[in-house]
Amino acid sequence: MNVVVIVTDSLRADHCSAYDGVGRIRTARYAGRRVETPNFDKLAEEGTLFAHAYSESLPTLPTRTVWWTGRTQFPFRGWQQFEHGDYLFAEVLWDKGYESALITDTYHLHKPVYNAGRGFDTTIFVRGQEYDPWIVEDIPVDLSRWHRLRGDESDPLWRPRFEQYLRNRSTFHGEEDWFVPRVTKEALRWLEYQVKEKGRKDKLFLWVDYFDPHEPWDPPEPYWSLYKDPNYTGPDLIDPVPGSVEGYLSEEELTRVKSLYAGEVSFVDKWVGVLLDALRDLGLWKNTLVMWTSDHGEPFGEHGIVRKARPWNYEELVRIPWIVRHPEWGRGKVVDALVQTTELMPTILDALGVPTPLPLTFRAPASTGTFPQDMPVAKKEVLLHGFSLLPLMRGEVDKVREFTCSGHYGQQWSIQTHEWRYILPIDGSKPPELYHRPEDLYDGRNVLRKHRDVADELELALRRWIAGLR
Repeated sequence: MNVVVIVTDSLRADHCSAYDGVGRIRTARYAGRRVETPNFDKLAEEGTLFAHAYSESLPTLPTRTVWWTGRTQFPFRGWQQFEHGDYLFAEVLWDKGYESALITDTYHLHKPVYNAGRGFDTTIFVRGQEYDPWIVEDIPVDLSRWHRLRGDESDPLWRPRFEQYLRNRSTFHGEEDWFVPRVTKEALRWLEYQVKEKGRKDKLFLWVDYFDPHEPWDPPEPYWSLYKDPNYTGPDLIDPVPGSVEGYLSEEELTRVKSLYAGEVSFVDKWVGVLLDALRDLGLWKNTLVMWTSDHGEPFGEHGIVRKARPWNYEELVRIPWIVRHPEWGRGKVVDALVQTTELMPTILDALGVPTPLPLTFRAPASTGTFPQDMPVAKKEVLLHGFSLLPLMRGEVDKVREFTCSGHYGQQWSIQTHEWRYILPIDGSKPPELYHRPEDLYDGRNVLRKHRDVADELELALRRWIAGLR
């Protein structure tokens, strides 16, 4: 069997039309028009849609560490490189004879210190996203056209970042110059080479990591205007400075920012659809497990901030879309069980028949001996913290966990059930919070004082769960 994982960074579930009416979600609307994601919807019809999926260790790099290790990270480490002792997903599949590729424009993964390509046979980095120092020529850019600085001490940080992106963007001429099409075409090139040149249609592992719809939000037409209020005459701020909305964006400007994000979502959906169609055209569909998910959502003023300006584990940030399409099981199914990002790796290994815990044999460094043959052999079992989702997809169980947990290392932890969300700032930045989710989906009314007993029970469950990780 082949495995294709599609990541679209910062994708909110409430901007995916397949989630309309699912898990108490209503798909966002702008200028009277619902955000449309027809290719996401089509994949959901052919696979299993998880209605209550949550990101566990945030943001970008910590989430990918969870995906590629199958282990909870936020109580132990934050945004950092992979450690020597990590047994990464691509390394596990390499040992099983898989041909693998990482294709991405997530420029953090390109930074050499992170060694994100470890274990992949092929790594392709599409350059120029966000503040990637790709175009280094001194090209003049008009900062005022699409950006607004805050006029405070943050300006020296954000001004050169905005200018860098505008220099990168100066290379765009037509739709296919944007990042999503470029990533898609690189993925197609790798797939076609495997199938047409090497004659390989089995044991392929492709991880396509799109940075969009992460900001900056500047999709080409028609997506630029797709959800725009025709009466809007203000600026098109494609990359607002993270922070408070009050005093920085008017209500109309914030709505325009959100409509640009929505346009980016539909743009991403179009080009992911091109990739999915290629899997069908190349004869891979019947033998391929496909996942489509995201690392986190995106705040748009729900708690007074725009972008990920604070480590606040509210609904708009921690809830993620997730589809698992297996060739045999779960077609057209919606699962209401609670799941989190640690489930990704165990699910795929289960589908491939790879048993866990994972046995790992390696040469342990010794004080004497220069060459590998002089080093002692060490063996250990790598325990995964997540659960396979296949029993849920096959209808064998109703749930795999009682609750999900989310966290930013050293800053804030949270625990979610279907009924409650308890947020515990461990850095002392603010008091704990409790929300009753059935009537308060976006965590707007803190009811901790009224339900202190519930908060205490949830905090105890959260701390016990973390203490039990090994």
